[in-house]
Amino acid sequence: MSAAIECIAPVGSVLGEGPVWDERSGTLYWVDIKAPALFATDMATRQTRRWPMPERIGAIGLREGPGLVGAFKSGFAFIDLPAGTVRPIVDPEPDRPGNRFNDGKVDALGRFWAGSMDDEEREPTGHLYRLDPDLSVERFEIGFVCTNGIAWSRDGRRLYFVDTLQRRIHAYDFDMGAGRIGARRLFAEIPADRGYPDGLTVDAEDHVWGAHWGGGRVTRYRPDGSIERVLDFPAPLTTSCCFGGPGLEALFVTTASINLDEAARRAAPLSGGLFAVTGLGIRGRPCGRFRG
Repeated sequence: MSAAIECIAPVGSVLGEGPVWDERSGTLYWVDIKAPALFATDMATRQTRRWPMPERIGAIGLREGPGLVGAFKSGFAFIDLPAGTVRPIVDPEPDRPGNRFNDGKVDALGRFWAGSMDDEEREPTGHLYRLDPDLSVERFEIGFVCTNGIAWSRDGRRLYFVDTLQRRIHAYDFDMGAGRIGARRLFAEIPADRGYPDGLTVDAEDHVWGAHWGGGRVTRYRPDGSIERVLDFPAPLTTSCCFGGPGLEALFVTTASINLDEAARRAAPLSGGLFAVTGLGIRGRPCGRFRG
């Protein structure tokens, strides 16, 4: 089956990231981390709305109640839509002013997970955090420079987590009931000429889709880590992906435009836009909702 790739929101974001599909409203939410903003793309009208955020925002998650939960430079917060106001919950790293939160996702039991990172991308100060519905936080020592790409296998027994600068996607044993990680093993390693691993999603067939920062592609991996297919994009900085749309049959992919020189921008003018891939013949899985 032939896939079609279309830029549905050519907004030129600096660092587009973190797509989340809300099936209740037919909306794709996503963020711009470094020109901090929250976007909402209505798939019925193809209209995109933008809310400025008060600081760098790495990830968002749906809530069972109104609004969203977010992972910001200064920690976790609730986001009130459509007002776009932010109400802080907790900062798990007040002693690390050089860190910010990066990628995050809600698990099947309604907990919000997010990884921190050194905003200068130099020191291995990034760790993994779990925000529970009672708004308590637990920290898991990871020690990556740039944490990224959180996703779970279909049975919830495996957590995928990305060490971007080492070009590795790891698979951790995972206890979904307890919300705890176990032993780690290498799932996939990205060659230097294919960029760096970034955001992830897992489809209904338990295959992993991973975006390549600097590689202009999204790779679909089988559960054993072997490559099943590669999709090439007209933007070199592909950042993350999720399934959505009717039947969860579209793959949405965010991109960035940061640090592209004039020649690169001319060659890839849609960089920083939101893309939709249709005709894959593959379904995704619904995004989780934070229960707090």
